[in-house]
Amino acid sequence: MDLPHYLAEKKALVEGAMQNHFPHPKGDQPDHALHLEAMHYSLFADGKRVRPILCLAACAAVGGDELQALSTAVALECIHTYSLIHDDLPAMDNDDLRRGKPTNHVLYGEAQAILAGDGLLTMAFEILATPEPAGTLPPADRLKIIRQIGHGAGSMGMVGGQAIDVAAEGREIDFPTLRQIHSRKTGALITASVQAGALIGCATPTQYEALTRYGNEIGLAFQIIDDLLNVEGTAEQLGKAAGSDAARSKATYPAFFGVELTRTKAIEATDRAIEALDGFDPTLALPLREIARYIQTRKK
Repeated sequence: MDLPHYLAEKKALVEGAMQNHFPHPKGDQPDHALHLEAMHYSLFADGKRVRPILCLAACAAVGGDELQALSTAVALECIHTYSLIHDDLPAMDNDDLRRGKPTNHVLYGEAQAILAGDGLLTMAFEILATPEPAGTLPPADRLKIIRQIGHGAGSMGMVGGQAIDVAAEGREIDFPTLRQIHSRKTGALITASVQAGALIGCATPTQYEALTRYGNEIGLAFQIIDDLLNVEGTAEQLGKAAGSDAARSKATYPAFFGVELTRTKAIEATDRAIEALDGFDPTLALPLREIARYIQTRKK
């Protein structure tokens, strides 16, 4: 499989749908236009679109029509982007660069950055609650998707993980706490992306459970590799400051295990993710397998 071609093709598909949901911003007043511009700036920065692509791939893996998952994919990218805007704020990670460009608050100020994140988060749930024009998804399933994504993004998922992460800065924590931070702040929304695609594709309960395991493991691998890249990568590679975890005394896998054992743990999580796909049609699930390997070997 030509994974770079696949990722580029799906990224273009997702970004086309993003343009449909969020055309060039035009506010009814100058300050409102600035707010929409700030939302647009971060949403259309050059992201990898991993979460929406996972949603599409999971839908296809169970025999579904990935086009039926496009709006949900856009909503997931809105939520992810909002989290990055808020993560970069001075009160959080205080980053000046994201994807090689000035962070939102650097360009628009802290207040507008907070509001841009708020706007993207609420916009995501507006999109999720709007049926596809030719959609066949039963309302009960749509509600389940909204609940699952809300859970993955909220206090029991991503936001909760970030809260624990912030509280843990500068103090020693045990490994179960670190594992919880990673599984929630990064893994929860990744898992929800896979689960949403599975539901849209009408996965069986067995398939849904297997894809949940897959999502949990690649979510863990993704954050472990983030930890490694923060140690080993350069600002040019990452598009943001390197070494920031150590500077902020963050608990990370390399801090616990060292670089080489951390790399082994990322490989092990990836292997478990791929193993979860054993019962799927090999051709339909091939993108998910290759994405897992890509996550474990990525350099940015």
